[in-house]
Amino acid sequence: MNEFIIRIVILAFSIYLVGRLTRIFYVEDLFTALISALLLALINMFIRPLIILLTLPLTILTLGLFLLLVNGLCLLIVAALVPRFRLHGCFTAALAALLISLTNLVLDWLIR
Repeated sequence: MNEFIIRIVILAFSIYLVGRLTRIFYVEDLFTALISALLLALINMFIRPLIILLTLPLTILTLGLFLLLVNGLCLLIVAALVPRFRLHGCFTAALAALLISLTNLVLDWLIR
């Protein structure tokens, strides 16, 4: 349970950091990033596997690059549910998801 909370906090900081530094998407404050991170983790646990299963032929055809759009779609779902978190478009969401993932990877590596 503690590791899950640590991962959510790292993800929230990644969302906040990428949102502030790149202006690809808008996050109002750190609390909004924390709510977004929690919701994104839940979507990644429950909805993302179903989306991946449904789009498996397209993912195989594109050699896995379609997963960037799946990650962007998950981020768009979060943006639709969290009022102070805004994204514009699927490709922008895919780019934001990629940057958040890379930032999350670096922060997770630095903390551990």
